[in-house]
Amino acid sequence: MAEFVRVAGRGDVPAGEMLIVEIEGEEIVLANVDGQIYAFGNGCTHRGGPLGEGLLEGDEVECPFHQGRFNVKTGEAVQEPPTEPVPTYEVQVDGDDIKVAKG
Repeated sequence: MAEFVRVAGRGDVPAGEMLIVEIEGEEIVLANVDGQIYAFGNGCTHRGGPLGEGLLEGDEVECPFHQGRFNVKTGEAVQEPPTEPVPTYEVQVDGDDIKVAKG
């Protein structure tokens, strides 16, 4: 069973916004899509662009480097230049706590 780590509070990630957090030295992005929190890797699979600094539109994030897009729910690359998905992480919301599975 996965171990979950508290990374933020609900108020830290307003609807339509993202927040970069760190778990064991790895940057992970939290995205609030219609009140649901999703977690994915911060590095674009094309050239390593910081996705957490990109643009969140609906359930897609656009990389600030070359405008590649990923689905924040699945990690799937949906617009080139990236073709490989970003990792996604299981999220639990427990009261005000946002927790992400580590490992």
